[in-house]
Amino acid sequence: MLRVLKGGHVVDPVNGRDGVGDIHIEDERIVAAPSDGRPADETIDCTGMVVMAGAIDIHSHIAGGHVNTARLLLPEFHKAFQARPDKTPLAKVGWTTEETGLLYAEMGFTTVVEPAMAPSAALHAHLELADIPIIDKATLVILGNDDFLLSMIRAGEGEQAIDDYVAHVVSTSRALGVKTINAGGSAAFKDNVRAFSFDDAVPDYGVTSRSIVKTLQGAVSRLGIAHPLHVHCNNLGIPGTSAQSAEITIQAAEGVPMHLAHIQFYGYGSSGKRAFSSEGTRLAEIVNATPEITVDIGQVMFGQTVTVSSDAMRQFGGRGGASPKKSVIQDAEGNGGGVLPIDYRQANYFNALQWAIGLELFLLIEDPWRVFFTTDHPNGAPFTAYPEVFALLMDRDVRRRWIEALPKAAVSMTRLAEIDREYTLAEIAIMTRAAPAKLLGLADRGHLGTGTTADVSVYRKASDKAEMFGKAAYLFKDGHLVVKDGKVVERRMGRTLTLDTKSDPTMTQRLDAYYDDAYGIPARWFEVPGHALGPADPFKVVPWQR
Repeated sequence: MLRVLKGGHVVDPVNGRDGVGDIHIEDERIVAAPSDGRPADETIDCTGMVVMAGAIDIHSHIAGGHVNTARLLLPEFHKAFQARPDKTPLAKVGWTTEETGLLYAEMGFTTVVEPAMAPSAALHAHLELADIPIIDKATLVILGNDDFLLSMIRAGEGEQAIDDYVAHVVSTSRALGVKTINAGGSAAFKDNVRAFSFDDAVPDYGVTSRSIVKTLQGAVSRLGIAHPLHVHCNNLGIPGTSAQSAEITIQAAEGVPMHLAHIQFYGYGSSGKRAFSSEGTRLAEIVNATPEITVDIGQVMFGQTVTVSSDAMRQFGGRGGASPKKSVIQDAEGNGGGVLPIDYRQANYFNALQWAIGLELFLLIEDPWRVFFTTDHPNGAPFTAYPEVFALLMDRDVRRRWIEALPKAAVSMTRLAEIDREYTLAEIAIMTRAAPAKLLGLADRGHLGTGTTADVSVYRKASDKAEMFGKAAYLFKDGHLVVKDGKVVERRMGRTLTLDTKSDPTMTQRLDAYYDDAYGIPARWFEVPGHALGPADPFKVVPWQR
């Protein structure tokens, strides 16, 4: 079936398009206009609409143990618990896997990455991802606190052995990349360490966070994994210390690509009588000056949410601020983690400044190819807050109205009110489509070139950008119309994008012996077989070259 989206404002920076034009879709691919003049089987008039590739979210906690722990901890946030009005704070917090896919699709998103999957819980995460409809998914596997890797570094094992271990874990856990979370911090936490910085050593192992990060960064680079090492730095959220930790980590990149997660939580200074201020300007300047660094923001928005993190040390330290007053802290091999509910309030000085710091970073980091659109769902805000964030970035008058409602003391600690920059549609398309696809190594999406996957989102132009991006007029997933007028009209299943990284067979033998000795069970119990997930073809292997 040949379908043409006619007369829309096509915004496709990869292919140099930013004007009125047509998009042709045949079956599951975008195609060139037929040279023989063959008429389309269906024509959709997109006059007055914006046409982009399907949006991609590189960092959103949508599956796995911590997400389910949050559901168990906070049953009152879920529709299954009791009937609730649509317009309450609780109505925007908790969803089933089904709703996750539908809500993302209704906003024009077609690919979402779960950024924190423990190898030991990979099957759980993939079972949950397999239940999320419409969107394609991917995961990043967590390394950097696991005994096997720390023991290898302590023993001074060579690059080949390290590379084989990383390749084995990526492949058997069906991941698309590698993440490290407070590298060494969770391992140190087990020895009652409660603060851990980049050059601190893990007790018993004698390896530092720096050595762990550099080891993993090197392995990811040598293996040819497209997505750079995804780093959750030390000292998240600690005023005066967090920004320094981010700066030291950036300096350690040393010309090799590295991605820093949710840097809003590292933009905190300790100036002023409340010992809490913005380091957004300084952090943005450091990122601007370091071209090998990419970042996502983790924007805070006001309202009730829940923080889920595999940084057990920081979640333990922050449990006093839980609202409502309940929490879960979990220990595990490698990273444990924690779940803490939180209510970000506009009238609160600290929360208001967090909101402002995120926007400072969005607006002061100059290159839209290196800054990525996230709220670190659900940590800074649920992903359903994205349309409001688009409006804040694209309309300085909207920002000013929000700023006027903030505590004046918070406003005085930030440069946000003096920043006039407004994101263009092309910059939004880069930040949410083209750049994420490039960063993840997904050449088949993120743009509207001939031969790409027909993931296409269409929006009705509106001066209110929150309204515009809140409901897609049309969304095509793999060439199928799945959303019309902001509502799902066809429920399909996407696939999970993975790498098939190869490792030396001797690494499999080593891990078999290790798991048998440590746990008395075979290593294969932690692998993810496709037949366990239900759908006949749940995975799509992304091309990989070593």
